[in-house]
Amino acid sequence: QVQFVESGGGLVQPGGSLRLSCAASGFTFSNYYMTWYRQAPGKERELVAGISSGGGQTNYVDSVKGRFTISRDNAKNTVYLQMNSLKPEDTAVYYCNAQFIRNNYWGQGTQVTVSS
Repeated sequence: QVQFVESGGGLVQPGGSLRLSCAASGFTFSNYYMTWYRQAPGKERELVAGISSGGGQTNYVDSVKGRFTISRDNAKNTVYLQMNSLKPEDTAVYYCNAQFIRNNYWGQGTQVTVSS
């Protein structure tokens, strides 16, 4: 059974930092491309950052480049998103996603709120 445990979200002031974690089980994590998405109220879900199965390749949406870093630990079946210099427009529910061939799995989401 595929399961995700997402953690690390919360309320933070502008300019602050958070680290999201997504611990996965029920599939061969090291085979999967992992991605963080986010969805703000009234907006479509958007890709934030992705990382290849071995961790050697990453990509980011332009709005987070230089502020966010995606990483993974295949020994712990976990993907991370380090978020620095947070802005109010980063407020959203953040979801982890695992994709390999036809398999596509989603986490339950964790709320990130950036506000003073």
